[in-house]
Amino acid sequence: MELSQTSNFIAAFIVLISLSILIYLARRTIITDKYFQTGINLYQQKDFPGAEAAFRQVIAINSTNDVVHLLLGDALIQQGKVDAAIVEFQDVIKRAPKKVDAYLRLAQALMQQQKPQEAVTVLQKAQDLLQKQRRVEQAEKIQQLLQQISSASRDA
Repeated sequence: MELSQTSNFIAAFIVLISLSILIYLARRTIITDKYFQTGINLYQQKDFPGAEAAFRQVIAINSTNDVVHLLLGDALIQQGKVDAAIVEFQDVIKRAPKKVDAYLRLAQALMQQQKPQEAVTVLQKAQDLLQKQRRVEQAEKIQQLLQQISSASRDA
């Protein structure tokens, strides 16, 4: 009888711990989603400082969410904080080197800083990734963009 009670106690304890973990994770997800949606709404309303704050709250909860880092970078660019945006894009590239969107946003930021050669290098990496991912149409668009940058550099 004692063994049965001990087994029941252990089983109940395991269930209680599991439920506690699930509740914690669900709560964390709901909070994160709330801040994320707030950030998206504020960005769409062109409240870029508010969007930045909301995205930073998401990152404080889950620092590895690359999409939020990209959106934060976009909000920073809209505020003229290009250096800070570049850091966000570079961080995403370090964590997820196959995320083409980070390269494209980084190239855009570099162009805003009048650094076309650095932007070209980043765009070439994005083009290579797209080709490896067999996204040929998008790779061709980048090739066209690279040609435009190249001819603009020659004309300047």
